[in-house]
Amino acid sequence: MAASSRAQVLDLYRAMLRESKHFSAYNYRTYAVRRIRDAFRENKNVRDPVEIQTLVNKAKRDLGIIRRQVHIGQLYSTNKLIIENQEKPKT
Repeated sequence: MAASSRAQVLDLYRAMLRESKHFSAYNYRTYAVRRIRDAFRENKNVRDPVEIQTLVNKAKRDLGIIRRQVHIGQLYSTNKLIIENQEKPKT
């Protein structure tokens, strides 16, 4: 993978993770982070430049979807789950 292509993929990966952490719903947030990590790990050994470009284009579309869904989720937010309200124990 060319250096610029690698940098582009890493930037896209970081952007997707960063944006998915803005989901207001805990279940959507954890699912999105897990799915992004799994997808990138699954395709980490791809060497064909055409296939890499296809995957990058798909990830860009998915990033747009994540951004729209985060925005919609913020419009219709719900109460936090019990698991989200737990305080960390003080040591």
